[in-house]
Amino acid sequence: MTTIHETAVVEPGAEIGEGVQIGAFSLIGGGVVLGDEVKVHSHVVVTGNTTIGRGTEIFPFASIGHIPQDLKFGGEESFLEIGEHNRIREHVTMNPGTQGGGLYTRVGSRGLFMMGSHVAHDCTVGDHVIMANNATLAGHCSVGGHAILGGLCAVHQFVRIGDHSFVGGMSGLENDLIPFGMALGNRASLSGLNIIGLKRQGFAREQIHNLRKAYRMLFAAEGTLKERLEDVDKLFGTDPGIDSILKFIRTSSDRSLCVPRNSSE
Repeated sequence: MTTIHETAVVEPGAEIGEGVQIGAFSLIGGGVVLGDEVKVHSHVVVTGNTTIGRGTEIFPFASIGHIPQDLKFGGEESFLEIGEHNRIREHVTMNPGTQGGGLYTRVGSRGLFMMGSHVAHDCTVGDHVIMANNATLAGHCSVGGHAILGGLCAVHQFVRIGDHSFVGGMSGLENDLIPFGMALGNRASLSGLNIIGLKRQGFAREQIHNLRKAYRMLFAAEGTLKERLEDVDKLFGTDPGIDSILKFIRTSSDRSLCVPRNSSE
């Protein structure tokens, strides 16, 4: 049964699914769509053209769907799409897209967005992502599935973060982070593979062993990056995980690649 506290405001035009709970003093704007069993705690604002998937829970003082923090935003109609079964904790902010980024910000499903984390305009965030306290994404970032962003880290605009990667707490990431990679420091450098994350996700020992060998080859001192990519492709190209790294590196980007600190690339 849907329950809306008597002090909450649900503006005309909002679409409210079955089993939704809306707490005291929360505001749901007229362009909002709340899927079934969404739970909105007290003192939450969800506004704009925002769609929230089934079972997502939003905690007090989160601000979801307000206009982008971008001076180029001209009031164009833009959108924020949030998937299912996310946990969006206190003081989290998520903004819709802009004309310059395709008008959409998209957040996947089953993520955990801890207190004060921020998803800026035109970002794409995959499934099962964890953003720890006060982790921030600037505009136009892309975050792959199962990635973890440590507390107080800051990600530069247009940066890509690959699947199963890890950004350490208080790191400043200004370059693309390969799938399975681990970036630490300010400015962050590639510090190996996210081995702990791989083990938690159930990757087989042989898969992790191959990823380690491929990593050492890719970022060795000998040869050019193009030559090393070809060598890794010949040896491990049939491995899905390694193939995803190769495709990630070969895909053009607005940012450079995050590499080990002693790399010549």
